[in-house]
Amino acid sequence: MARDPRQILIDVGNGRVKFGLASATAILERREHATPGLSAAQVRQVLDGWPALPAILCTVVPAVLPVFQEALGARLHVLTHQADLGIGIRYPEPASIGPDRLANAIALAHQYGAPGIGIDFGTAVTFDIVAADACYIGGIIAPGLRLMTDYLHERTALLPRVDLREPPHAIGQSTQEAILAGAAIGYRGMVQGLLDAVKAELPPTPRAPVVVATGGDAAWIIQGMRADQPIHVDPDLTLHGLRLFGNRIL
Repeated sequence: MARDPRQILIDVGNGRVKFGLASATAILERREHATPGLSAAQVRQVLDGWPALPAILCTVVPAVLPVFQEALGARLHVLTHQADLGIGIRYPEPASIGPDRLANAIALAHQYGAPGIGIDFGTAVTFDIVAADACYIGGIIAPGLRLMTDYLHERTALLPRVDLREPPHAIGQSTQEAILAGAAIGYRGMVQGLLDAVKAELPPTPRAPVVVATGGDAAWIIQGMRADQPIHVDPDLTLHGLRLFGNRIL
């Protein structure tokens, strides 16, 4: 009997866990759950109604791995730097690379082509760079947008917490507008500056590096950036990396 080509994908972030039911070529369904306090029973509840398929997981929260091991048993396959990723790693300490970043690099190389630059807007904003020979060569880690604005509120007596949105103008006419301008315009400037620096440092190649953004704030931040080349927004970049990895090992 032929193996069912479908698989369950699990991307464990600091705040949320993303679950995907995937075929060999596409994400078919998506579900989410908060990461803090997650139990094996809750994992089973989230997966209720999905077939008992192999599960491919990456996590930036190692402490929750036993929860998934308890919930899924032998069905669980964990992406690490030691696995057969389908890309090379040219990096001094491969064990220090976040598994989600490796999943992004897999998707970059095999879904968009190398060289490539992935920008993941999560709790931190991370840049991951894949060279023309499909090797992961490094990246950048900076504070995430909400981390920065929450820190302003938590560390000051008078600055409020704001709901992030596009500011009406650059010169704020209230404290809230001033924070929004700093968040949106300032954050775009940081991301643009980092992207320009990465492009300048990459060796020239016949094909310009493809740039792909993912994560909760990706579409909003990217839409206001300087567009010297298209920046693709793919909310499922990490899940696609897990899917491609699953295709390879199962």
